[in-house]
Amino acid sequence: MKIFEDELRGKNVMSEEGVYLGILRNSIFDEKTGLLTSILIEPSEDVDPRLYHLDDMGHLVFPFESVKSVKDVIIVGS
Repeated sequence: MKIFEDELRGKNVMSEEGVYLGILRNSIFDEKTGLLTSILIEPSEDVDPRLYHLDDMGHLVFPFESVKSVKDVIIVGS
């Protein structure tokens, strides 16, 4: 089943351990291949951003390969 990038935006994101990380706000793709490379998550207030890689706007950055499941929520692994 194909899922389009715009269908992912706004979904809640959780870790495999069940920690609510925040909301998916955007993604980064490779201009040459068109493949998604990273997702950008607006962190929840309960997340310590020092534990994660951040972009210049304070979004958590996860490589797209860390996405484990996409249903009602997005599950990411470490």
